[in-house]
Amino acid sequence: MMSSAAQPDLWALFLHFLTLSLLSIGGAITTAPEMHRYLVGEQHWLSDTQFTASIALAQAAPGPNVLFVAVLGWNVAGLSGAFAAMAGIMLPSTTLVLAATRWARNNRNSMVVRAFTAGMAPITLGLLLATGWLLAQPFLTAPEHRLSTLALIAATLALTLRTKISLVWMVLGGGVLGALGWV
Repeated sequence: MMSSAAQPDLWALFLHFLTLSLLSIGGAITTAPEMHRYLVGEQHWLSDTQFTASIALAQAAPGPNVLFVAVLGWNVAGLSGAFAAMAGIMLPSTTLVLAATRWARNNRNSMVVRAFTAGMAPITLGLLLATGWLLAQPFLTAPEHRLSTLALIAATLALTLRTKISLVWMVLGGGVLGALGWV
């Protein structure tokens, strides 16, 4: 749990993580050095070892990258610390996304929103293709998986271009084929 050096102030923990959320361009992990400075160096709520172990544990577990914030909060003050840290890190970004989504939906016919959407489409497509290529590389370089991987890529591309099947179903299908050993 927490270091015996200082009793945690949950409000201060919440406010600090709230502030960090506004600075965490690239995800919460980008503010880890500031979290360390605050939790270990300034407040002495965690030791250096506890801080490092918290991040390592959370990064090893499946789930979103931001889970390390909950583990840090847990190690500071148990369940209430986990809640304070997660609420602080999530509240600003969640509020901003909800407000921007609502504004964009209400203004979807405006030239600014249409231009933004049109401009983001090729960027999103490029990022998806780059991610797909990166994930396919190990299978494309292995001779025993090359043909099945290329067939799966071609089938996914054809289904995407010719049908309205949700990508979620295609990801699920690819996962099932992988689990069955086909890819």
